[in-house]
Amino acid sequence: MSILIFIGLLVLLILVHELGHFSVAKFFNIRVDEFGIFFPPKLASVKRGETTYSLNWLPFGGFVKIFGENADEGKNDRRSFINKPRSVQALVLVAGIVMNLLIAWLMLSLGYMAGLPTPAAHTGFGEVQGVETLIITVLPNSPAAQSGVVAEDVIAGVATGKEVLEAPITAERVQVFINEHEDESILLTATRGEEEKMFVIRPAAGFVEDQKVIGVSMDDVGVLQLPPHTALLQGGILTYRLTTATAVGLTTFFANLVQGAANFSDVAGPIGIVNLGGSAVEEGFIAALLLTAIISINLALINLLPIPGLDGGRLLIVGIESVFRRSVSPRLTLGLTALGFAFLIGLMILVSYHDITRLIG
Repeated sequence: MSILIFIGLLVLLILVHELGHFSVAKFFNIRVDEFGIFFPPKLASVKRGETTYSLNWLPFGGFVKIFGENADEGKNDRRSFINKPRSVQALVLVAGIVMNLLIAWLMLSLGYMAGLPTPAAHTGFGEVQGVETLIITVLPNSPAAQSGVVAEDVIAGVATGKEVLEAPITAERVQVFINEHEDESILLTATRGEEEKMFVIRPAAGFVEDQKVIGVSMDDVGVLQLPPHTALLQGGILTYRLTTATAVGLTTFFANLVQGAANFSDVAGPIGIVNLGGSAVEEGFIAALLLTAIISINLALINLLPIPGLDGGRLLIVGIESVFRRSVSPRLTLGLTALGFAFLIGLMILVSYHDITRLIG
């Protein structure tokens, strides 16, 4: 059930994206022939004015059919997409991207209203409450991983056979304690939900240069809850930070992909996203909200990539046409779009392969 709920959230994000294109096209009096929920074959439809609103069988998002998007139609119709100014075309194309960023902002703002997990080092509105030292990541095959430590375990105590780390427990003090006792076994006490667990971990070399470690990253994390007006402001700040960080990550990934050095362990395809989403829904409202907002930001930025077949590829063509003041050949546009789709399908297959190997490995 949790996976089905998350798939529903993904479909909602795609529909919001398409609603952006639809709304701006309507605003500029461009004819919209169809707004479809899911993909054909058609299950049911109703026509309101000039637009058909359809419900289709394949539950993979939605689509908007805008008159004149294809260069071979509407050449002499003033309401055709291709006969609108380039600036209007660009606004229609970018509207879906903007809608995904806006929905991410709304979700993160709602998260702050309900109470969002936030590092104690937070700078901004409000004060973080209930701070605990949290395991953020566990390196594969590290001493911590082999002992059974998992991400989101809360560190309650650290000791050796001779010495105990006194309160307060903080990520920095735990790290210093482990570094000072890297040749001894570490007794780590942690809470996982309602359960208390104890792990005996021997720091090992080979994970961090010139240092023995247990193989975890930690942070001091609490909950930040804000009233609506400051939640909206803080939600906007977090949306900006996540967007810039995601943009850097995507740029790095595609640069490495061109060089043949892409790390597919850092990305997730449809299978991995659904698996993560199902787990997030099981964790609760806040976890699902946060992951959905992050995916919405990713959806916006991926669509902005200048790859034919994506909104960014079409924006690139509109930009070229604006500079040279002439239309790009429909045949060239069609060919580039086909190549873009082939690249995207190939990339999706490759990423999905890595998703599957992670799940079964």
